[in-house]
Amino acid sequence: MVISDVSEGAAQATRRVRLAILDDHEVLLDSMSSWIIQNAPDFHLVLSASTWIEMVHSDNFPTDLVFIDFQLNEPVSIEARVRTCRAAGATVIVLSGLDTTEARERALQAGAVAFLPKTMGMGEVMDAARGIMGVARDSSLQKDWRPLPVGATNPVRPKLSAGEEDALRLYVRGLSTSEVAHQMNVQYETAKTYLRRVREKYSRVGRPASKKSELIRRAAEDGYLQ
Repeated sequence: MVISDVSEGAAQATRRVRLAILDDHEVLLDSMSSWIIQNAPDFHLVLSASTWIEMVHSDNFPTDLVFIDFQLNEPVSIEARVRTCRAAGATVIVLSGLDTTEARERALQAGAVAFLPKTMGMGEVMDAARGIMGVARDSSLQKDWRPLPVGATNPVRPKLSAGEEDALRLYVRGLSTSEVAHQMNVQYETAKTYLRRVREKYSRVGRPASKKSELIRRAAEDGYLQ
């Protein structure tokens, strides 16, 4: 399904991220598309496709950002899909119901900037996308986010060590704690400690980060997903 790429007026004259979605589950595709159109006006959904061929042959491809389902009922590997999009100049986020180490590694090694489970809410997915694309989130746009604490209109960014920042960046891209440790060449317990300290530091400034989805939101707000 190709969606019009026509400007919608001065109210949205600021830069909007041109977005494409590829998912062969048509009910889910329609649901995601509708949610984005209604709740994320800072993204311009110009292409919604249920097949790889439909997407790459569209006049609206490439886009700034592409959401790709990891599992498609087509003989085109995730590596080929991600690399093609990257070669065309698009940033790629892989969404998947198959949240395994192998799936994450394949997507990220192919060039996806993040691997997000489909169990995440759309608000969380779009905030991660904002962080990756460098788009400031207008807190009035999404009603499903819990508001920040009173007095936190300009939230305090906790001071993280270099190790904590590295661990956070890797973890919110979709790596497990074990994979973070491997990428950083440290022991599992060291990586676990880095992530625990990150959560504690955010908690101390009144910004919850106990759940992975909350930590992704914090990372997006503070620019760690770029």
